[in-house]
Amino acid sequence: MQAIKPEDLKAKIGQSIGSSQWLEIGQERINQFADCTEDHQFIHVDEEAAKMTPFGGTVAHGFLSLSMLSKLAMDVSLVLEGIKMGVNYGFEKIRFVQPVRAGKKIRGHFTLKDAIEKKPGQWMLTYDVSVEIEGEEKPALIAEWLTMQMVG
Repeated sequence: MQAIKPEDLKAKIGQSIGSSQWLEIGQERINQFADCTEDHQFIHVDEEAAKMTPFGGTVAHGFLSLSMLSKLAMDVSLVLEGIKMGVNYGFEKIRFVQPVRAGKKIRGHFTLKDAIEKKPGQWMLTYDVSVEIEGEEKPALIAEWLTMQMVG
């Protein structure tokens, strides 16, 4: 994480703030996500049946890959000095470009797109995010992610 003063945010807009460490998306994680969300579609949890699909094996849920943004961002995210709390605020857009095969590693690339003080001490930060799949040409997903940090 990178500590930054709110008044220095504008200078970071349009800049890459970094790439996360690699994170493996194993079958156990996929199974746990399936149990948590009650989404047990065979392409996620049935390794034998999934071998017969164009994917050639099980794949992570798109929402599992998306949910890993919080973890991936921990390596590189901007944290305002004096922060009291940070929360997810939403997304402007999300595209699932390519599924993540079980056992593959992913990492996030983050660029600060915008920083707006919505109310005194409440900063909405918008990031352009791409989640790379190790050894693949296309990313798992691209998103415009909104976060909110409260300082004071």
